[in-house]
Amino acid sequence: MTVKKPDADIVIVGFGWTGSLMAKELADSGLKIIALERGEARDTYPDFAYPKITDELTYGIRLKLFQNASKETVTIRHNSNQTALPYRRFGSFLPGDGVGGAGSHWNGMLWRPLEADLRMRSMVIEKYGASFIPEDMTVQDYPFTYAEMEPYFDKFEKICGTAGQAGNIQGEIIEGGNPFEAARQNAYPTKPLKAQYAGILFSEAAKKLGYHPFPVPAANCTEPYTNPYGVQMGVCNYCGFCERFGCYNYSKASPQSSVLPALKPFKNIELRTQCQVIRVNTDSTGQHATGVTYIDENGQEVEQPANLVILSAFQLHNVRLLLLSKIGKPYNPITGEGAVGRNYAYQMNGGISLFFKPDSIFNPFAATGTTGMFIDEFNAENFDHSTLNFIGGATISATTTGGRPIQQMTIPSNAPKWGSGWKRAIRDNYLHSMNVSSSGSVMPYKQCYLDLDPTYTDVNGQPLLRMTFDWQPNELKMTHFIGQKSEEIVKLINPDHYEMKYMGMDAHYDVRPYQSTHTTGGAVMGNDPRTSVVNKYLQSWDVPNVFVLGACCFPQNLAYNPTGIVGATALFAANAIRTRYLANPGPLVQV
Repeated sequence: MTVKKPDADIVIVGFGWTGSLMAKELADSGLKIIALERGEARDTYPDFAYPKITDELTYGIRLKLFQNASKETVTIRHNSNQTALPYRRFGSFLPGDGVGGAGSHWNGMLWRPLEADLRMRSMVIEKYGASFIPEDMTVQDYPFTYAEMEPYFDKFEKICGTAGQAGNIQGEIIEGGNPFEAARQNAYPTKPLKAQYAGILFSEAAKKLGYHPFPVPAANCTEPYTNPYGVQMGVCNYCGFCERFGCYNYSKASPQSSVLPALKPFKNIELRTQCQVIRVNTDSTGQHATGVTYIDENGQEVEQPANLVILSAFQLHNVRLLLLSKIGKPYNPITGEGAVGRNYAYQMNGGISLFFKPDSIFNPFAATGTTGMFIDEFNAENFDHSTLNFIGGATISATTTGGRPIQQMTIPSNAPKWGSGWKRAIRDNYLHSMNVSSSGSVMPYKQCYLDLDPTYTDVNGQPLLRMTFDWQPNELKMTHFIGQKSEEIVKLINPDHYEMKYMGMDAHYDVRPYQSTHTTGGAVMGNDPRTSVVNKYLQSWDVPNVFVLGACCFPQNLAYNPTGIVGATALFAANAIRTRYLANPGPLVQV
């Protein structure tokens, strides 16, 4: 029997970055807010306390902070002619679980998009003509401008205590920053992270080629700092345990270190953990949400009525919930109709391993998840594509994220994989190697999408989400081009030898090695309900009292990490709810 809880004004599904930001932004309303998190409760102390959090076997290998694939996973196939199979052990991407979500275990790269990123379709057509876009590519513009979003990028950077060097303040190009970035009103809240030796070598080589290296914007606080929520953050100590780990030092921005302390005084907010939401409930019309149903930690089915439902779970989970709840029309890849599940995209990464003689010492252990130098010359529309026959681009960087003993041992490919020879290779290369890497955009395609699997179910008997995705020629051409540009830099660095790790034109998406947790799309934002699930304020076109947050709303995937847009759009949506929707519930954009 389903237990029915007392009515709430707002229910928030998922309590990572977007859920916690939404709770804080709406807390002053005095409304009763219930937040439901599928995983366990976690806070900096005691859950991330030193030294237990630096246990690489528990957190890096056994993935303690991540989703349990034995209870719920996704099924994956390369194309619709194949049968999708369940992903039994996450590798390519790692969905978070528990309070803080992926915001607990991320590296901290905090980018703003380029202006071209937000109007990619229009800019490509303006520069190269509509015929330049492949027939199967469904690239779209974002439904807002950079100028509209700039205050929210600024606010999120301040919430995170972001470290960086601005490249464009109010139109003035600043030496040492990214000259391609769109104009910002303010500098970063804290100074850039220190440059590692690998970053210095990369910068020197890049400058010789006429490029403009700059330190990556990092949500790793570098100075004593109190954010706009009144939360004091610590100073990063370069421990080398960022990605896959919580931060014990209160210096890597996360819901735990940046938002949750500010929520504690509010008695109108209740957080319930180990509550797996299985559907959004709607009335008989299907056009008004009445709340959600979830399974609690005891296996009890619970109904939580609410006037406003905010989906702020991980990208894949939000799309699945929409499909399970029959909110919006599911995408049909044959007819092109429907929008839920449409425009799924990932990221295209590559790299080069550089090996040096013993007199070059890198000390990789003294790092953060964002210790690196980047160039942006070959990102988005920062370069001419007219003769290249692809859309998009990539950042190129030398980034050192740590020197942990299991996962971060860079050794030559011809070295033994075990035994005394393997140990000798680690000894000979640990302090004497570095990497030059790229992170590339991925465009959306008619044939790359998400839907519900017809065969496999989770522990609650609900269909798993099915992913149909493979690399397309556009991105393979792009990464080949980026690999050539990366190699030019590496040759100037002049290591003893190097190994290329870029995909060839016959490559297929491989789910086994980790690449990034930057999955996007499936609940795209836009101005047209036929090709989008939510409007510019992330409000459902079909059920106006449902808002959907996060990277599921991206029309395509950027070269940059997604968290900057994720945080800023959550703040943008929260402002619209607070200032407009609550006073007059209904559609915020008229069609």
